[in-house]
Amino acid sequence: MALLEFSQKLMTMDEATWARHANPWSVYSRFTILPLLSFALYSREWLGWGALIPMSLVVFWIWYNPRAFKAPKTTNNWASKGTFGERIYLRKKQLKLPDHHLRMANVLLALTFVGMPILIYALYINGIGWILLGNALVMLPKAWFVDRMVWLYEDMKDSDPEFKSWLKG
Repeated sequence: MALLEFSQKLMTMDEATWARHANPWSVYSRFTILPLLSFALYSREWLGWGALIPMSLVVFWIWYNPRAFKAPKTTNNWASKGTFGERIYLRKKQLKLPDHHLRMANVLLALTFVGMPILIYALYINGIGWILLGNALVMLPKAWFVDRMVWLYEDMKDSDPEFKSWLKG
């Protein structure tokens, strides 16, 4: 099972949750997760076992974030379309997606994972400069991935009435 599909099952993303996650506040605030998690792990140096508290709060935020905001009145924006594209991408086994989108999504996901060893090592040594670099190397391809999902949605929205129905406003 692909990592995105596994995370979707773990997140229990039903229709109502996806609708709420299409709120731009949900999408943009989701970009806080990796820096917050990094800071929580970094804090172990001065908090010791107390660092489990901020770590637990971040894990809760990961789950709660798509549920934290109301479904938006309009979804005709970059952030909402990014979530729509991700929903379509997660159905890649059932749908015929354009090859150029699949290739680029795989490249961007691979680039995200390239930064992970640097970030993990940085968190191990608690080196703030390396932690910042690791965060950037993971988050920049992820942001580009969301942008690619917008493009995927734009290319696929007319192929299924369900996809078209997600767009409001």
